[in-house]
Amino acid sequence: MKVLINGEWTQLSDSMVFVSDVLQHFEIHDKVVVVEVNGEILTKLEHQRTRLADKDRIEIVHFVGGG
Repeated sequence: MKVLINGEWTQLSDSMVFVSDVLQHFEIHDKVVVVEVNGEILTKLEHQRTRLADKDRIEIVHFVGGG
């Protein structure tokens, strides 16, 4: 399926079904993130049960420490 992630069209493999699969693929599943799918902000619990569909719009924001 093809989805829009942070403004870029990305082809996902068939094994990426849930939002949590995408976060794990990009190795940000252990970080504090805010995820929005089609304009709706998801809670952390919803990452594992929100199924993705072709042409979904996903925004992922993660926080970086620094000084």
